[in-house]
Amino acid sequence: MDMACRMRCGQSRAGWLRAVWLACLLLPILATHADEVVPPPAGTPIHFGILPIGSAAESREQWRPLLEDLERRLGHPVTTVSVSSYAGLSGAIGDQRVDIAFLSGRLAIEAVEHQHMSVVAQFVRNDGVKGNTAMLIVRADSPIHSLKDLLGKPGHWRYARGETLSVTGYVAPEAEVFAPRGLNSDTFFANVRVGNHQNNALAVANGEVDVAACNNPDLDLFRRNFPEEAGQLRVIWRSTLIPSGVLVVRDGLAEPLRTQLIDFMRGYGRAPGAAGERERANLARGPDLAGFAVADNDVLRPFIDMEFRLMREQAEHGRWVTDQAKVTRLKQIDVDYQHALKQLLHE
Repeated sequence: MDMACRMRCGQSRAGWLRAVWLACLLLPILATHADEVVPPPAGTPIHFGILPIGSAAESREQWRPLLEDLERRLGHPVTTVSVSSYAGLSGAIGDQRVDIAFLSGRLAIEAVEHQHMSVVAQFVRNDGVKGNTAMLIVRADSPIHSLKDLLGKPGHWRYARGETLSVTGYVAPEAEVFAPRGLNSDTFFANVRVGNHQNNALAVANGEVDVAACNNPDLDLFRRNFPEEAGQLRVIWRSTLIPSGVLVVRDGLAEPLRTQLIDFMRGYGRAPGAAGERERANLARGPDLAGFAVADNDVLRPFIDMEFRLMREQAEHGRWVTDQAKVTRLKQIDVDYQHALKQLLHE
């Protein structure tokens, strides 16, 4: 090999060695940057899911001032995912179209166990209580004065309830009134209609149904919107205390936006002076809402307890081909209950 060729080969080898050496120097730097969480751009929208209370438009209007403050504070546009049904909101969460949402028990359990969300706060009422009560309401002039009157005439009354995903509109009355007596509201009444609490209360006031499921925040809202009609209503049953609704946030929401969003919601209404008063006035636009207390997934356990209690009651009073079939079903309910708790608590 001549001298010129040997020189070219040497230069190539030296160049290759320099490239390898440079790559070794850069690898730790590149790896470090690869591990870093890239914050979302300032224009990335926050998608806020709103549980329908009344109409979808009414629910959006209740939350509008708070969401406008959120948009200004975090510098991200906020879009609302406002739907007309619980099932619609659950579908939007399942499709990853929601970053943060206001949910009640059954929806929140579904979101945590199957839709990659986590509880970050719980609603607090104006009296400081973190809970609501389900109710059964009738007209003030109704012959139904008690549960005894109601349950004494199967197949006679007309009933309005919430969707099966609604805790106060379906699960609580079913678990505490009907199932323990071996009854099912869908077959006990002459007919059943399904709607939101506001429409169901209006149906009672207008004499379209005889009894409806409701809750105290929605009844307060109904009194605000329809004072004359609300004066025609009477409560015949109240449930045990049911934990308030919660805020859930998508687990995959990028930092620091996720932390900023949680801090904003937990701190809203707690500012001193005029700013705090304005924020609390914004909160008061919702049904009996005073703020958001720090919470985690564990706050949903009472909902799971109620749901599985309902399932056990229904199994206990169901018609079975054999006693063994009933025993098998009850054992499976217990297994499913333990599994649901583990999923909820990420154990």
